[in-house]
Amino acid sequence: MRAQIVLLAGDGVDNTTIAAWLDIAVNTASKWRKRFACEGIAGLSDRKRSGRPKVIGAAVVAEVTAIACELPATRNLPFSRFSSAEIAAEVIASGVIDQISASSVRRILDDAVIRPWRYRSWIFPRDPRFAEKAGVVLDLYERVYGGRELLDDEFVISSDEKTSIQARCRCHPSLPPGKARLMRVEHEYERKEALNYLAALDVHGGILIGRCEEKTGIVPFERLLADVMAQEPYASARTVYMVCDSGSSHRGQTSVDRTREKWPNVTLVHVPVHASWLNQIEIVFSILQRKVLSPNDLVDLDALAERIACFERRFNAKAQPFRWNFTRVDLELFLDKLHAHEDAPGERVA
Repeated sequence: MRAQIVLLAGDGVDNTTIAAWLDIAVNTASKWRKRFACEGIAGLSDRKRSGRPKVIGAAVVAEVTAIACELPATRNLPFSRFSSAEIAAEVIASGVIDQISASSVRRILDDAVIRPWRYRSWIFPRDPRFAEKAGVVLDLYERVYGGRELLDDEFVISSDEKTSIQARCRCHPSLPPGKARLMRVEHEYERKEALNYLAALDVHGGILIGRCEEKTGIVPFERLLADVMAQEPYASARTVYMVCDSGSSHRGQTSVDRTREKWPNVTLVHVPVHASWLNQIEIVFSILQRKVLSPNDLVDLDALAERIACFERRFNAKAQPFRWNFTRVDLELFLDKLHAHEDAPGERVA
């Protein structure tokens, strides 16, 4: 670029035109033109810079990156994850460099977008009927069951339990945000026991029906079902499809038969094992956790139950269904990706 500036200047081109042609600033063209005029070819070189010379070479960067991409166990270390300080110690032990700080390691890994101190968990579907069960649930979300469209008096309900919700009474009241200050929440608290929130969501109507229970189980779940089926339009519905997981409160064909015996118009539909992400009520629980329960400062379980009830009333005041975008087509792509991973040479599936 500097040579081009000089050559164009030698042809009589002015600085503004040079800047436009080379897509640079006018003062850049002027700077290197003057340097060449005063110092010749030597003026086009970088000037000596102040500060400490660079001491971390490519070999060190490569070693840091390589160690960060290993599991500590491969180096006989009793850690589950590397920290930047531990990587620095391993690099020094390798003899590539005499000294390197943890902050230097972090800078190197920032450039490579590697975060060995963070992790994500994963699990493969292990239900042999995963595709079949998931397909039924996804069809219901699109108001289809058994290949036919649902009628106006047929409803889809998503249900589950959010367990062990603690009431925590902080030792000092929480402080609101202020200028240059985050909201402040006292770290210490007194546990005021815990309760369980059982909830059912009308997938296409957006209505939430829930109740707080001391414990989970078949009887509490049936009380939730009773609350749902005591209300219209579900009480007089042709069919209510109740989507749930395979927890002990509603597991297997026995739960389907038991529910059908008490409520002939209710059909339990189970999502596959390890597929709670297909259950829309989990979205409600996520909202509840983020907006109501984290953090909480409540004196007892009654206050916690009332807070959840207020959330439920507010949720229903603005009731609208979630925009569910994961369809059967997405499911097939997802399963194809899993099968390709399982079939890949050298892969070990746990």
